[in-house]
Amino acid sequence: MNKTININLGGFFFHIDEVAYQKLQRYLESISKSLSDDPQGKNEIIADIEARISELLSEKITDARQVVNESDIDDIIVIMGQPEDYAEAEQGYNDANYSYKRNSASGKKLFRDGDDKFLGGVASGIAHYLDLDTIWVRLALLALFVFGGFGVLLYIILWILLPEAKTTAEKLQMEGEPVNIDNIEKKIREEFNNVSENVSDFANKASEKIKDGANDFSNKVSKTFSGKTKKNNGLQDLFDTLGKIILTIFKVIGKFIGVIIIFVSAAVILSLIIGGFSIGSLEWLNVSGEFLHYPPFFYDAVLPIWLLTLCGFLLIGIPFLILFILGLRILSSSVKKISKPTSLTLLGIWILALLTMIFTGLEFGTSHSTRGKSSEKRNINIIENDTLKLKIINDDTVYYRHDLKRNTYKEEVEIEGVKMVYSNNIRVDVKKSNSDESYVVIQKESRGQNKSKANSNSKKIRYKYEVIDNTIVLDAYYLSAFKNLWKDEEINITLFIPKDVTVYFDNSTKNFLSDVDNEDDIYDKDMANYHFIMTESTLKCTDCTEEIEEEII
Repeated sequence: MNKTININLGGFFFHIDEVAYQKLQRYLESISKSLSDDPQGKNEIIADIEARISELLSEKITDARQVVNESDIDDIIVIMGQPEDYAEAEQGYNDANYSYKRNSASGKKLFRDGDDKFLGGVASGIAHYLDLDTIWVRLALLALFVFGGFGVLLYIILWILLPEAKTTAEKLQMEGEPVNIDNIEKKIREEFNNVSENVSDFANKASEKIKDGANDFSNKVSKTFSGKTKKNNGLQDLFDTLGKIILTIFKVIGKFIGVIIIFVSAAVILSLIIGGFSIGSLEWLNVSGEFLHYPPFFYDAVLPIWLLTLCGFLLIGIPFLILFILGLRILSSSVKKISKPTSLTLLGIWILALLTMIFTGLEFGTSHSTRGKSSEKRNINIIENDTLKLKIINDDTVYYRHDLKRNTYKEEVEIEGVKMVYSNNIRVDVKKSNSDESYVVIQKESRGQNKSKANSNSKKIRYKYEVIDNTIVLDAYYLSAFKNLWKDEEINITLFIPKDVTVYFDNSTKNFLSDVDNEDDIYDKDMANYHFIMTESTLKCTDCTEEIEEEII
């Protein structure tokens, strides 16, 4: 039968048997003796160790009537470690019943870090738990706030639920360090040294202020005796206070500007990265994009597209990278500025990218400066009083169009493994022939560096049509080399017919007719599905009146 003793350990009461009490007392005395050579912060270290032992005993003792026994103390010592494991004590704790076993897997716990807080220390606590720099956690919470406001609610909830790491043991648990006497002593000594440095700095600053105050007092005394004292101390204090308020406001505005700079620059950099994989294709990755295209001057350039893409990325990305780092430095002074060699390297790369883009732009301007044409004429076997039908069709195997109409949009298609441009920029007109012959003229237009090259480019445009009996079947599209994507190419088709020849416009032609003259000034789209005869000067509808009368009846 053992005697039971009531003790107060770390602010908590425990029932402990006499053997366990003696063992615990010897353990604490041994720790105290090991610290006797260097008493700096000794009492605080002992208090923190007692608080940690109290916490561990509280986890073991679930019933207030339960008694702490010798086995419980043994378990505590295994967790906390032996005094001789980290220092040579004057009288070592040499009980043969204990063997050294360091607890190296205490695991992290989530706390709020009160020593490194912007508001409540939530971000720095999460950063400790995730082994991240605090600035990234703060930026993530800020992003959640900007893109939906969820960050504020999350921060408030965590602020309420997470306890602040106040004791040394809690700070060690927050950082994932084992909570033993070795780490407790190390932590407290670090904090004690930091406090000592702060006190020293404060004392130096206070000494300087005292000296400055003494000088000011001396000056004021001298002015008093010379009759030049000004009674404006109250006004000066007011101005000093207003200055501090204004300075604080500017600091807050500066932080806000830093946040804006970070988000804008990050958004631009992210857009550039995504855009690099979505517009056109990066040749070395063989990745194609369907929604966006390269800028016009990238096409038909001497330099490869992948190099121009890289230069464009660097030209825009480097300045915004600098802005991003600047924003981080505004928010946190711990972010280092870019070194001088790195800055000069980035500047050189940026200038090289700029010169490359300027060269490519000038080349684009000269290669598109002149418009050229080429024409193809074909006779049609149509005589007086004959009726000629005009029809337009599309090849759905090349590119499917549900609603055929003229437009300047260009699409990328692949013909026999070759990338080409598909366009519906086709214009159709009908005019009076100056002879008794009927014929069709296909005029192709393109651009080039000079007239000769522009005419050569126009001849390379692929356009097909055919004449079947009295029907002219025109293609609704043309094909061109992909490098000519931005050369404003188009096809103008003009049908020349003599007097008394009738032309019927199929419904498919209504969106391709272009300023077709007629006596009644009928709109181009309204000419479809009607017959028009060529008079001495222009076309005249032969069945429009009948259709109108039928609609009225």
